[in-house]
Amino acid sequence: MAATRSGLAILFLLSFVAAAQAGTIAVYWGQNGDEGTLADACNSGLYSYVLISFLSTFGNGQTPQLNLAGHCDAASGGCAGLSGDIQSCQGRGIKILLSIGGSGGSYILSTQDDASQVAAYIWNNYLGGQSSSRPLGGAVLDGVDFDIESGSPDHYDDLANYLSAYSNQGKKVYLTAAPQCPFPDAWDGKALATGLFDFVWIQFYNNPGCEYSGGDATSLTNAWNQWIGGIQAGEFFVGLPASPQAAQSGFIPAGDLTSTVLPAVKGSSKYGGVMLWSRYYDAQSGYSAAISSSV
Repeated sequence: MAATRSGLAILFLLSFVAAAQAGTIAVYWGQNGDEGTLADACNSGLYSYVLISFLSTFGNGQTPQLNLAGHCDAASGGCAGLSGDIQSCQGRGIKILLSIGGSGGSYILSTQDDASQVAAYIWNNYLGGQSSSRPLGGAVLDGVDFDIESGSPDHYDDLANYLSAYSNQGKKVYLTAAPQCPFPDAWDGKALATGLFDFVWIQFYNNPGCEYSGGDATSLTNAWNQWIGGIQAGEFFVGLPASPQAAQSGFIPAGDLTSTVLPAVKGSSKYGGVMLWSRYYDAQSGYSAAISSSV
């Protein structure tokens, strides 16, 4: 009987460890009108985080602009109808965040005061504040994702501090970021150094020096270890393209990801899961469905 109890205890411990290391999937939505609705993405049951992309113009006196490609025209008020989808997603326990930046935007923070003004704009128009012209209607998003890929790295640490401080007014403001895999990141690095970020989805694509390649995960895992040891953050995610067409390089076949890459990174207590670019490519490839049981 003692041996049986011991065996059961070991099985319980193993199952507990496995559950503790079980990850989730985050996905970017908003940059292709053919990817389906936000409600479709949430109702798929595949994602725990959906990043509405992008607030692509802000800072330095510019009028902030939300660019949701073929989905709707925010400037004319055409995206306010997304409020119902957002609230439906949140009702399913899915976090919905506003992603700022992107690869083709016009954005820069010129001063600390500029960062303060942008934070106030985001708070009043997308988070828990008040505005007569909320681009996504009355829904209150769960936080802000930093996908800074151009301009200047300056003052995003100030922006992170200002946004984080709004958590004191009630609902927590989650902060996430999508740095490139070379450490430290040239654009998000100063912001991430604040230690305020809940989730960091590292882009292991379009960066051959730290990608998985030809069955070899060494470069990726080396970069992963640099990231998890180099900054303070809640959890780290392996950011990947959801199909070969989604990026110039870095796509990992589902079988390779589940058999080689994930076992190499899931040992970290900071492992959070997988981030995918993007819902459009994922809906076409079925990538998240193929990996979800192993994430």
